[in-house]
Amino acid sequence: MRVLTWNVAGRASRQAEQAAAVVAVGADLVALQEVTKRTLPAWLAALEAAGYAHHADTVALAPPERRRPLGVLTAAREALTPLEPPPVPWPERVLVTAHGDLQLVNLHSPIAPAPELAKIRTHEMVAAYLGAEPHSPRVLCGDLNTPRREHADGSVLTFAHASSGRLRPERGERWDAAERALVHTLRAEHGWLDAFRALHGYEHREASWTFAHDRGGWRLDHVLVHGLTPTAAAYAHEWRRNGLSDHSALIVDLVR
Repeated sequence: MRVLTWNVAGRASRQAEQAAAVVAVGADLVALQEVTKRTLPAWLAALEAAGYAHHADTVALAPPERRRPLGVLTAAREALTPLEPPPVPWPERVLVTAHGDLQLVNLHSPIAPAPELAKIRTHEMVAAYLGAEPHSPRVLCGDLNTPRREHADGSVLTFAHASSGRLRPERGERWDAAERALVHTLRAEHGWLDAFRALHGYEHREASWTFAHDRGGWRLDHVLVHGLTPTAAAYAHEWRRNGLSDHSALIVDLVR
């Protein structure tokens, strides 16, 4: 089974090129973030034409007063069933679907400056949902907007810290624990695998969002799995470098 996750940056002018790139991968499950009211019809048309007859999205849940009303879209070749998602602050940012006995959680975490601790509450609620309703096999994928840094031993530094590694007092331990919950605690305490790192290790840097000309950046886009084994995982960095999005897509092959 092949899963593709990509933050498509709401780019209407490049949507046709984005869709062509996605379709060429031949994924079984496609999870997109930053789909907008304007781009959704084009995405649905392109995906349906390519054989993705089943889909669900959250675009209509984004309130118009939101500065950037962005939703997520999950598409599949086989039937999918939308499930009740965790009650996150911005409901348009998470979509849970069942594909046979597999559950897929498509998540776009708010960024750190989002008001009322939207990012922290989102991570806490998704982590609580995954713990309270254990299910296997399960996939959590999307733009999780963390971590700040990954270490060779698999530990992470979150955006609760400054670049020096100092915990920022205005963010503190709750912020750190919330960001860590999805990209570290699931692995360390609950038997999940980071599909990319399980295959490639932590020895080298791999940024899925960068500043111009590949300067700096962070690995914000993830596929985490429980009850599945990754057999291949790669970032489509050229899509980002060619300006299709400011994020690289992640493509992962999984077996039971």
